[in-house]
Amino acid sequence: MTWFTKFLSSSLGKKILMALTGLFLILFLAVHLIGNLQLLKDDGGEAFNVYAEFMSTNPLIQTVSKGNFAFIVIHIVWALILTIQNRKARGTVGYAQTSGKSSIWASRNMGILGTAILIFLVIHLKHFWAEMHFGSVPVVNIDGKEVRDLAGIVDYWFHVNWYVAIYVVAMAALGFHLWHGFASAFQTLGLNHLKYNAVINFVGKTFSVVVPALFAWIPIATFFDI
Repeated sequence: MTWFTKFLSSSLGKKILMALTGLFLILFLAVHLIGNLQLLKDDGGEAFNVYAEFMSTNPLIQTVSKGNFAFIVIHIVWALILTIQNRKARGTVGYAQTSGKSSIWASRNMGILGTAILIFLVIHLKHFWAEMHFGSVPVVNIDGKEVRDLAGIVDYWFHVNWYVAIYVVAMAALGFHLWHGFASAFQTLGLNHLKYNAVINFVGKTFSVVVPALFAWIPIATFFDI
């Protein structure tokens, strides 16, 4: 295990681990969005409650969920380490290789964007994850089965103006973070190629705009009862 420990402690090892955890979290965002879009259905939250009940009780999903939390922690810790190292070495912010004028704003401020997202995650987990696991969540009857009314909790917070504002700002930060991080992850892993770079960049840019925008639209639509 010595070689593995040395590899992870190296600058390249940290960047590869960041890229791998980042790609996993990108996949998680896509799946999470599919679930959250159920909130837009005009069914009193039934579809979302069924989805949430399945996600919170399925053993396989719960195992993946615990792994996801681990990846989030690793991603954050390694990001902080690399940010500090980059500042010391080049006076820049971010975990990807950047070069002067060619670096875009997002690539030079990945640390700031990541910090904003982290603050939002803490607030978000407190109001939803912690409430779901440790709070007193009302139950509703769906097709003869009692499930927790998590849609009701979401609806409550998505009608609180300051929380909706924080949510939308966090999704904007996420968009900028993904704008640089998506393609950077492929580059770090050596998966970039002249034949595929255009496709990777297109998919990355599209994902970084569409996914955060849809996440942000859900609380906006709920708040204004659209």
